[in-house]
Amino acid sequence: MTDTWLNTLITETPQEGFELAITLSRRGVKYTQPDMDVLKKLRPEYANSADSLTAASQVIAINFQTVAAANNYWRK
Repeated sequence: MTDTWLNTLITETPQEGFELAITLSRRGVKYTQPDMDVLKKLRPEYANSADSLTAASQVIAINFQTVAAANNYWRK
């Protein structure tokens, strides 16, 4: 993946920041496993695993922390 898509971590609202955190997390998976056939094959395995879903939530939370800090926690 060589496309430039992330120009800033700055968002207008915490909601937009959370959505960016999800995008960052999903893109991280795509970078780690670029083969879409493999991703689709593995999806049923992790989609039904409480541990995998908890880990995915943790990655999103960490990315949200990063975005929130970049936005000074949306303080004015």
